[in-house]
Amino acid sequence: MPGKMGRPTKERLAILRNQASQLLWYGKIETTLARAKELQPYVEKLITKAVNSYEDVVEIEVIAKDKKGKAIKTKNYKDGPKKLAARRAIMAKTYDLQEIKEFNEKKSDYKKRVGKVQHPLMEKLFNEIAPKYAQRKEELGQGGGYTRIYLLGERRGDAAETAIIELV
Repeated sequence: MPGKMGRPTKERLAILRNQASQLLWYGKIETTLARAKELQPYVEKLITKAVNSYEDVVEIEVIAKDKKGKAIKTKNYKDGPKKLAARRAIMAKTYDLQEIKEFNEKKSDYKKRVGKVQHPLMEKLFNEIAPKYAQRKEELGQGGGYTRIYLLGERRGDAAETAIIELV
């Protein structure tokens, strides 16, 4: 049964979801060669969805009242329908990772750094990763090929072939 990682469907999908989340967050992970090969098309499809829809933003004028009761017009930006659908599809296939508080960071500094971001992995994917690969797509005229696998050799203990999978 090649391509099934020797696991039941729920376990296999949980592994893929976890590793995809980690790969998108950190940019590179070390795993077995079989898992890396299973993970590669899974992550490529997620990134392609983000690249195709990251620019779909709708500008909305909102009328808010200040402390004195005076009406103030402000502009808000929301996801357009294409981006919203892509965001929800990607969220269904990844875990929601949160920012990690640094070692000597104060709680107030952490809250200031994180702000009101509810889904940091999605923000990173749509604001950093997707524009980078969209620009690469324009320059090279190709979509896909967002990940690379390096072979590391056999692992001590069970001699499983290990590899590093990283975002290009």
